[in-house]
Amino acid sequence: MQQYLTLKAEHQDVILFYRMGDFYELFYDDAKRTAQLLDITLTARGKSGGEPIPMAGVPYHAVEGYLARLVQMGESVAICEQVGDPATSKGPVERKVVRIVTPGTVTDEALLNERRDNLVVAVCEHQGRYGLAALDVTSGRFFLNELNDDEAFAAELMRVSPAELLYPESFCSMGLIDNYQGLRRRPEWEFDLATARKQLTDQFGTRDLAGFGVDNATLGLSAAGCLLQYVKDTQRTALPHIRGISRQMSDDCIILDAATRKNLELTQNLSGGIDNTLASVLDRSATAMGSRQLQRWLHQPLTDRTVLNGRLDAVEELLDEGLSPDLHQLLKGIGDIERVLARLAIRSARPRDFTRLRHGLQQLPELKATLEACQSPRIQQLYSALGDFPDEVELLENAIIDNPPVLIRDGGVIAPGYNSDLDYWRDLSQGATDYLAELEQREREATGIATLKVGYNKVHGYFIEVSRAQSGLVPASYVRRQTLKNNERFIIPELKEHEDKVLTSQGKALAIEKQLFEELFDKLMPKLEALQQFGFACAELDVLQNFAERADALNYCRPELHDGIGIDIQGGRHPVVEQVLSEPFIANPVTLAPERRMLILTGPNMGGKSTYMRQTALIALLAHIGCFVPADNARLGHLDRIFTRIGASDDLASGRSTFMVEMTETANILNNATANSLVLMDEIGRGTSTYDGLSLAWAAATHLAEKSRSLTLFATHYFELTQLPQTQAGAINVHLDAIEHGDTIAFMHAVQEGPASKSYGLQVAALAGVPKGVIRQAKSKLAQLEAQERQGGEELQMTLPISTPEEAHPVLETLEQLDPDNLTPRQAHELLYRLKQEL
Repeated sequence: MQQYLTLKAEHQDVILFYRMGDFYELFYDDAKRTAQLLDITLTARGKSGGEPIPMAGVPYHAVEGYLARLVQMGESVAICEQVGDPATSKGPVERKVVRIVTPGTVTDEALLNERRDNLVVAVCEHQGRYGLAALDVTSGRFFLNELNDDEAFAAELMRVSPAELLYPESFCSMGLIDNYQGLRRRPEWEFDLATARKQLTDQFGTRDLAGFGVDNATLGLSAAGCLLQYVKDTQRTALPHIRGISRQMSDDCIILDAATRKNLELTQNLSGGIDNTLASVLDRSATAMGSRQLQRWLHQPLTDRTVLNGRLDAVEELLDEGLSPDLHQLLKGIGDIERVLARLAIRSARPRDFTRLRHGLQQLPELKATLEACQSPRIQQLYSALGDFPDEVELLENAIIDNPPVLIRDGGVIAPGYNSDLDYWRDLSQGATDYLAELEQREREATGIATLKVGYNKVHGYFIEVSRAQSGLVPASYVRRQTLKNNERFIIPELKEHEDKVLTSQGKALAIEKQLFEELFDKLMPKLEALQQFGFACAELDVLQNFAERADALNYCRPELHDGIGIDIQGGRHPVVEQVLSEPFIANPVTLAPERRMLILTGPNMGGKSTYMRQTALIALLAHIGCFVPADNARLGHLDRIFTRIGASDDLASGRSTFMVEMTETANILNNATANSLVLMDEIGRGTSTYDGLSLAWAAATHLAEKSRSLTLFATHYFELTQLPQTQAGAINVHLDAIEHGDTIAFMHAVQEGPASKSYGLQVAALAGVPKGVIRQAKSKLAQLEAQERQGGEELQMTLPISTPEEAHPVLETLEQLDPDNLTPRQAHELLYRLKQEL
């Protein structure tokens, strides 16, 4: 317990798995907590201060499953192993913590979701600005960012979706991060800038960080320094695969805020699952690393036309040449080489990782032959990045058997013929069967005992077994080793000598094999960087061939990107909805241009307004990741941001009602949208009274049309807003069509020019199963209200003037005419009092 408590004192914030024989044991609070989390038995052993010591344990051979469950719960575990030799130890065998498994730094295959990035993230803040650094230990990708406000910081956190989040003790904005699992509070000194620079330059082997373009990102660097130190502390080994750091600039990407990422359901649906998301429809990647790359692209659409057209050219060539099926098969054989290389870099790779690497590299010649004739510049660049590894393939073919065991500890991994010493000791131990057969035959003949057999078991070693009936014929030179019910077992000097030699040879063979296995890491390490480039190239090739396959299977077209402003989509479809519908999807056009900036979208509930709006955003997003799009034709101009205000949701935990959430998202859009932004606004103002809501919707639409001049789809049930195009240049009415038949309604899902005639709310309520009595009562009330509106309609119209120029306030007029440079301090003071009084 003294040894345990010493080690636990060094790792107070994590659960300590303390190796004792065939179990990892837990004591005290760790035992109580883990027993509850894993639903395992809590027992007690010994006493401390007169009280029993709580204890729980898990078998060492099944530890991966328990670790996986703990990591998924956001817990961290320190693995403490026996490193001393029990034969030579006085007192407790020496133990030490060999690694710390945390949610963000795990590399074991069994503990990871193979098709999602597993990022550990560090954040810090200063005067309302934020620094963020993120590292994927399983690939070596390391990047930082700096964010200027809460909204941008929340959006970036949602994009990277950290498995583990480090923050300093002084971090103030806990409301932005406390919903994430795996929160780790770190001391302030770990975020020291000077220490961070030294940590990073030492890791990358450079004099400074100017070459990475991050030198001026001081907040991001502070976070990166803490992050690197944390990963080194948990991995307890060198990290040669982390070779650089990059800065992700907002100018390079279309900005998506947190609400937009959520509403568009890119990789996670509104229920928190992965079904019916854009990724679920789009992802048919051959490898897990291709899936992860695709998800990165979906969350980071680019603005660089050169990069996007390079991807589109590549997809078009793969589609035209029909190369996708062949590439899919070859890349499937290469597998998740990215994570195999990460385990190789930190020396945690297992024998089967080496066979995966070997099999992947064996596909390389055929992969290059398939791509050799391709002309698109991006595929040629990827072809060059694939590299050549004949020596490494030969090494792995010679060194590792075809189907090795899971772990090296039992041997049988290194192939025969690879090392003469190993073969010698193996032959000595394995050739024992021939010798034993000869010894058995010789002893039978010498003693005349027909039942004599030579045997072996792990407890008693080698022995000569004789039946009880013939034991009287045993020579005097035989020494009794064991007596059984029907047999006697003996040992002779010659057999004892052979036993010692065999047991020694097995131990020597295993020691040599472990040494040769470790040497494989050293032999492959010089090629690690080139192998990583090979992995990155394969991941991108996988995404591109996946895009080609999807374009062919789902009838997508190549979008045209230009530098102007506007979106022109003909026959556009929603990529997800069209896959889940049993009937054909009704395609619709959308045209947004400088002279047609805002579409006022009306029509019935269930008519397809939200689908139409979302499909426009998704088509724009797909075009900006280099993917073909679900449309007959698509031309898109420059976009800087995509905003969505769709659906009703609350945030009660933060004390925000549905309407408050709606207004917060609306405020973000109105404050940040530009002429190059795509804005989707759905049912603004519905969370408050009719007149309040109508007034807010009118004002928001007017602001977007006049001030922001954004490309806007504005869906509403306030028919008063259909008057907006009369005075706002660039505002156009469109509607989703529906046909009424008696008390029922047929949704046509077709977009038509002009405003809708009505909302058909009662018919939709009837379709939803609202009792007929309620529908009849609602119809009666509706008729009454419509009659009142016809009588007082003129008065309502007056309360919402179509356009009234704002009258300048007298205080503003005074200020406009004022020349502050010609005022004395006394005049300025007097003027301030007068203006205050007028206001």
